[in-house]
Amino acid sequence: MGYQLELRHFNYFLAVAEELHFRKAAERLFISQPGLSRQIKQMEEILETQLFIRNKKKVELTVAGIYLKDEIEFILNHLELTKRHIKLISQGKFGELNIGFLGSAMQTVIPDLLLKLKDAFPEINTSLEELSNNAQLNAVLKDGLDIGFVRMVRVPKGLGIKPVFNDTFSIVVPANHKITETNFKGMQQFLDENFILFSQDYSPLYYDTVMSICEDAGFTPKVSHKSVHAQTIFTLVENNLGVAIVPTSLQQGFNMNVKFIELKKIPQRAVLSVIWKEDNRNPVLKHCMQLLLGDKN
Repeated sequence: MGYQLELRHFNYFLAVAEELHFRKAAERLFISQPGLSRQIKQMEEILETQLFIRNKKKVELTVAGIYLKDEIEFILNHLELTKRHIKLISQGKFGELNIGFLGSAMQTVIPDLLLKLKDAFPEINTSLEELSNNAQLNAVLKDGLDIGFVRMVRVPKGLGIKPVFNDTFSIVVPANHKITETNFKGMQQFLDENFILFSQDYSPLYYDTVMSICEDAGFTPKVSHKSVHAQTIFTLVENNLGVAIVPTSLQQGFNMNVKFIELKKIPQRAVLSVIWKEDNRNPVLKHCMQLLLGDKN
């Protein structure tokens, strides 16, 4: 067959793979549905592989299609990254560093890193995106991010991980709460309180750690609300809807009517780690890791 795979095939395939609906994918691509179907069929003929299972009710990816989706996401992310680097290099800059982070990293680690980068390499551009642990992991794997700041203990093969900040936990209570730093004796004092936690999907390790803090005190917390944003959690606490347990550093940068009681005597710690792809070819990454980790990398 004389056809060859082209970049448009990748974009067409990815749209259908994400929408799992030919009409919606065609509308997203601003092409006709029959035209899109022909392009996908042509792609399957070139590859000699069925990529989608189609019937009147739904569209599904085949096993080969699932594999191809992951690979195309990586290819397109890397191509976009390369285009941005070429443009920056042509302007006399080193390139760009794409950083993912959990909210608590913005209170301590990231501002320090950005200042170091600015002082040592002012020609480096940086971009920041707040994402969950899993979203950062996937983005680093697919070259959507260069580094991520996460709360994890292990990562897939091919990624590096290093702790960068070891924080204590604090319990957050309304400003008028009867328990203060002075009369605080232990977590058992909050046995009957409702708890407001970061969502388990946002950071499973963090969620399990907070649960273990309460379980060590002899009770399982009554979780009334969950969120992925510290601001939302503090607002709920402020309005007497429960108490929360968060990394102590999160008390910086918020002006809320709440108070923090540091849990100094518990063994649990909120460990923030940096992750990166070991074969990442972004030349800027090496400079960043040297500033962040020094001789530890």
